[in-house]
Amino acid sequence: MEGSRFRRLEAPTVFTHTPPNVARTQKVVLDADAIQRSVRRIAVAILEATSGIEDLTLVGIRRGGVALAARIAKEIEVVEGRPPPVGTVDISLYRDDAATALPNPKIGPSDIPFDVSGRHVVLVDDVLHTGRTVRAAIECLQDHGRPARVWLAALCDRGGRELPIAPDFVGRTIEVDTGRLDVWIDAAGPDRVVLTEGE
Repeated sequence: MEGSRFRRLEAPTVFTHTPPNVARTQKVVLDADAIQRSVRRIAVAILEATSGIEDLTLVGIRRGGVALAARIAKEIEVVEGRPPPVGTVDISLYRDDAATALPNPKIGPSDIPFDVSGRHVVLVDDVLHTGRTVRAAIECLQDHGRPARVWLAALCDRGGRELPIAPDFVGRTIEVDTGRLDVWIDAAGPDRVVLTEGE
């Protein structure tokens, strides 16, 4: 009614999905101390399985596995007095969606400054999920030689495998139905693993 002091109320907005300005749920599932304990356990397990470091090498999968491989090497050095050789692999050209994936300028090339032939190679990644990244890393590694054996170490196994790939050494198994696991090691702020849900 014109001139009335009463105003008609609009119906409230109903969201059928999570609006972009609503914060998603985040939870720290591993703090710095828990990560360090996991890294130490992985390092000890690797030494027990490979009987020392004479033929042992670590290869981190870019990007998440690089810092983790360096951490594991430091823990092995504490026990053995010297670290094993550490390299990195870039799987960009080995992905099963390489033809459609956009190049990532933040990811550097593979760097394996040693012969992997006849050696025990531990591939290292931060999060194991579908298994497709590991498959690509193995293919890349084989272009550098023929290892005696390839092992797999992961800080977190979140399940959801699409290929028959399992870790030989794992820090923590964290079931994630939906959402994302982000690992922060040697980054700004403390080391942590964060579970983001609601995506």
